[in-house]
Amino acid sequence: MNTSTPSSDKKKLLITALLLIGVLSRLIPHTMNFTPIGAVALFGGAYIKDKKLAFILPMALMLFSDVLLQITSGAGIHDQMIWVYGSMALTTLLGIYIRGNIKASTILVGSLLGSLSFFILTNFGVWALGYYGHTASGLAQCYIMAIPFFKGTLLGDLFYNTAFFGSYALITRYIPTFAAKTLN
Repeated sequence: MNTSTPSSDKKKLLITALLLIGVLSRLIPHTMNFTPIGAVALFGGAYIKDKKLAFILPMALMLFSDVLLQITSGAGIHDQMIWVYGSMALTTLLGIYIRGNIKASTILVGSLLGSLSFFILTNFGVWALGYYGHTASGLAQCYIMAIPFFKGTLLGDLFYNTAFFGSYALITRYIPTFAAKTLN
């Protein structure tokens, strides 16, 4: 039995469109690490009702953009992808956690925690792949060398989370076809 309503179907389409716009924005030249990766995961986790789909859709769209980046620039497929996707999974969990309590403060905390988990996990991956040597000092050097890139990650996550969550809130509040009380 299909229990979706025209409004909830439109919200699903809106969520998918925002996620697609986000991952395609990776193709636009940008400051290092100023990308929508964390926001795609947090927003997807927060608004895609089906938990499996909340993981699958953002990651499938991300993979799509990675393939496009590979085709256009040769920089989409790399040896650290497992760490990036692992970070996306953790941030999706944060999105699922804030679901039902979506407000500026929970989005901000989710965004900050997502940025931090991305920094910790992906740089651990860089170290684990041997770029800095498999020593404690190599691990420390890896994290120290990555600090300048953290600014881009943090600002990108804050920007894109504001754009995604803000656009969704404004559209579902002020555009009548999206304004019904049912959630996707």
